[in-house]
Amino acid sequence: MPSGRMQTLTRDALVVAYDASERDRGIVAEAWGETGPLLYLSDAVSPEARARMLQSAAAVFAQHTGNDFRREEWPLLAGARLLQMLPAGVDFMPLRDLPPELPVAGNGGASAEPMAEHGAAMALAAAKRLFAEHAELRAGRFNQFRPNIRLAGGVCGILGFGGIGVAVARLMRAFGMRIHAINRRGASDEPSDWIATPDRLDEMCSAADILFITAPLSTATEKMIGAGQLRRMKDDAILVNLARGEIIDERALYDHLAERPSFTACLDAWWVEPVRHGSFRIDTPLLDLPNVIGSPHNSASVGSSRRPVVLRRAIANCLRAVRGETPLHLIRREERML
Repeated sequence: MPSGRMQTLTRDALVVAYDASERDRGIVAEAWGETGPLLYLSDAVSPEARARMLQSAAAVFAQHTGNDFRREEWPLLAGARLLQMLPAGVDFMPLRDLPPELPVAGNGGASAEPMAEHGAAMALAAAKRLFAEHAELRAGRFNQFRPNIRLAGGVCGILGFGGIGVAVARLMRAFGMRIHAINRRGASDEPSDWIATPDRLDEMCSAADILFITAPLSTATEKMIGAGQLRRMKDDAILVNLARGEIIDERALYDHLAERPSFTACLDAWWVEPVRHGSFRIDTPLLDLPNVIGSPHNSASVGSSRRPVVLRRAIANCLRAVRGETPLHLIRREERML
């Protein structure tokens, strides 16, 4: 592994800004290869050494902009080709005051496959009434002939057709569902039966039997699902949120669920969560409703076996930038929350 001592200020290094474990360092080194120097900001012994490292960066790999850098160091990132974040969601990090010319990317789709599995499990539990009928059995009621929802032939809507959305589509297609998707481009290399831009969200809401939210939180997606969109959905539709709570209007969702007991919300993402906000809070009694299935934003929590995939996907995006290719999962300046 190259030494942290800088000889020149040529921008050819990958600078890892967070305090990486030895295991992480080994994975990053393997993924980066011989592309250029590999430096760790935590190894710098002085502010001057940190500055030299950042000024040598072709790409910077960070975990949290508010923790990994000192605010006075942010201008030193200006010449890098990419600031690559380790998490997929970056809405809770300060990004707006970074150098305007600095490209910033989230690690979109890093945990796509386990998150898709989790979302599919929630959707199936809702469609087949597993929790509802378990409660009925405990009460002595044997509802053998109460209908449940057949997925085959139905429409799976996906708001946010990036890495997670694509992984969801592949699973739900296996159940025989048709895939309707929305992303910013209105196009994707992944097959779908219908794909459009966000201005056609209402159409997808009307068609969907199951609607997955897998879009990042931004100024464009905050409260994108409100009372109007919920009213357009089928009375027995299933809404699955794997992204951020703030994409849904919480009060509108609670009112909709309370009025329509056949509608189900499966929530892995919440409005106030410990990692982003320091605590867990719900402002409506959502969890008192029988048509809500909740989980503690653990769809990506599948243990350390997933860590190499997450790291390699991030470094692969750094390599794209260094090679002059357009990085994936870029966060537009107007979409940065903080």
